[in-house]
Amino acid sequence: MSQPMTVPSSPLPSSPARWKQFISLDNRYIAPIFITCILLVGHLSFGILESYQRTLLAIIVSIATELTLGRIFFHKWVHPASAYISGISVGILLRSPAFWPYALCAAISIMSKYVLRIKGRHIWNPSNFGISAMLFLVPETVAGLSIQWGNYLLPMLVIWVLGSVIIWRLRRFHITFTYVASFIAFGFMRSWLTGSPWRSEIAPITGPMYQLFIFFMITDPKTTVRTKKWQCIVVFLVAVVEMVMRMYQIVYAPFYALFIVGPTAMLIEIWLDSRRASAEKLAVAR
Repeated sequence: MSQPMTVPSSPLPSSPARWKQFISLDNRYIAPIFITCILLVGHLSFGILESYQRTLLAIIVSIATELTLGRIFFHKWVHPASAYISGISVGILLRSPAFWPYALCAAISIMSKYVLRIKGRHIWNPSNFGISAMLFLVPETVAGLSIQWGNYLLPMLVIWVLGSVIIWRLRRFHITFTYVASFIAFGFMRSWLTGSPWRSEIAPITGPMYQLFIFFMITDPKTTVRTKKWQCIVVFLVAVVEMVMRMYQIVYAPFYALFIVGPTAMLIEIWLDSRRASAEKLAVAR
């Protein structure tokens, strides 16, 4: 009589494997958790929010707009993590006594992903587009966050260490590092050219506005060029344009610099890809 067939049982994962599974997170959730940490640390330490209600409004409008447009354009429910980041960025970076700028900025930010597309790619970071548009179009109603960490190093160190670990895990640390190194170098250059103290030129990068800028806006995978080399070149050029704008006393120089340089780089890459694809088709046809 033949023996009944037995199915070998899968070995139970070892303790280190179980622990690794427990602490590992889907990359989609890492950025929302981190940006929430920035909000909590910044607001509990220095009160960076205009109000919880305005920030919540921006988040709700961002997610609602994302879900609605995702359903209309792609016929599916889009994961809301990206919209959450855009909404909370608007809530932190925008300052206004009114509620409507937060809702409008959040809606504009998300709509830019669906309306301003070329070859299936959106070319502006959503929150950068929305905030830049609001600061440029209605400066009498809105302003940008300008609070610094002051002389308290602990909040900044917490954010920098946590942010660096997360960005390293997402393999985009080279972008942040290149921008920070460029900003500091140009800060010393501005100090030499203008005679202002070097500390005042470098101090802005310690503020919560720049933490969002360097960890989220310039590293956005959807709106950065593909290769590491060109990612570093692009953020270096962002720092160059920002330095020039700062020399002309343009207050929101980092937002405007990314608004100009980032999409320009994306358009050049899309154009080169199109030319390369056309050349390949022509070669096959021959």
